[in-house]
Amino acid sequence: MHVVALEFFKLRRRRVLPMIVLFLGVEILWASFSVSNFFSRNPDSAGWEGIITTFSSMNGLFLPILSAIVVSRIVDMEHKGETWRLLGALSVNRHLLFAAKYGCAASLLLTVVLLQTFAIPGIGWANGLEAPIPYDLLFRFLAGTMLVNLVIIALQQWVSLAVRNQAFGLCLGMVGGFFGLTADLFPVFVRRLLIWSNYTALSPVTLRYGDGTVRFVTQEVGWILPTALLLVGAALYLAGSLHLSRKDI
Repeated sequence: MHVVALEFFKLRRRRVLPMIVLFLGVEILWASFSVSNFFSRNPDSAGWEGIITTFSSMNGLFLPILSAIVVSRIVDMEHKGETWRLLGALSVNRHLLFAAKYGCAASLLLTVVLLQTFAIPGIGWANGLEAPIPYDLLFRFLAGTMLVNLVIIALQQWVSLAVRNQAFGLCLGMVGGFFGLTADLFPVFVRRLLIWSNYTALSPVTLRYGDGTVRFVTQEVGWILPTALLLVGAALYLAGSLHLSRKDI
């Protein structure tokens, strides 16, 4: 826990918080306008499900990029500060260091998703929704979004540690944002190969088109996809941790 706190301390001048506030603010405002516009045109479809679906879709664009920025800032401190040798001289356990950086990034992204979850009722009330808040859907939204975040963070941290130039990791985040935004346009078997596409796949609500109308329906994710993502995330985490443990400093 002390090592994680140290990572947060080292971030105090890295301008991570302003970037998080900017991304989160833009996404919430964009979602608010999008939902208000949709509800005004389709009053029969107004409901909590539409707001959750909107955030799930937008997360495919915003969160891969934000994850890349956060992880890049956390790892770049060691690259630019040339502190790898200092950490080695202090006999800092490298697996513990990797876990601390991972925990720091995951905590920041968890805060983002929690704020999104709290924003959903606010947007609903602002648009006059009177139905009870679907706490079960909100919890499933939170859990599914964080599961995808944890996998992406593991990948981004491995890449950021392996490649000194952080532009590469940021480009990977932007590519992930593109795939996350356009995921539903790809065939199912392609979407399953792209980890960034799973924000909508793990969403508790999905869209159904038919007879010229759009319906929001709840979906059961099952256990196969979450389990597969857990295994992929664990593999990426172990690969990154092993890479750092064998890194020549």
